[in-house]
Amino acid sequence: QVQLVESGGGLAQPGGSLRLSCAASGFTFRDYAMSWARQVPGKGLERVSAISTDGSVTLYSDSVKGRFIISRDNNQNTLYLQMDSLKPEDTALYYCAVIGPDGSMRQQFNTPPRARNNWWGQGTQVTVSS
Repeated sequence: QVQLVESGGGLAQPGGSLRLSCAASGFTFRDYAMSWARQVPGKGLERVSAISTDGSVTLYSDSVKGRFIISRDNNQNTLYLQMDSLKPEDTALYYCAVIGPDGSMRQQFNTPPRARNNWWGQGTQVTVSS
């Protein structure tokens, strides 16, 4: 059974930082490209970053490029998202999600997800406010 458990969300001031973690189990983590996505109430899901199986390729949406860094530890089955220079518009529920094989990473990243499925976590709330 796939389990993805996000943590590290919370309240941050504009310009501040947060580090999200996602603990993965129930599948061979190192065999899958992974992503972070977010959702604001009333809006669709937005993928913000993705990372290949070995961490050598990373993708970012224009909205977070230069401020967020995705990484992974395949020995610990954990995905991370370092978020710096946070803005109020980063306020959202952040999800960890499996993308699939490396070959599909770019296409999947560029395709807005229509809905979550059981390869997604339950999310962690990030609120950026002074």
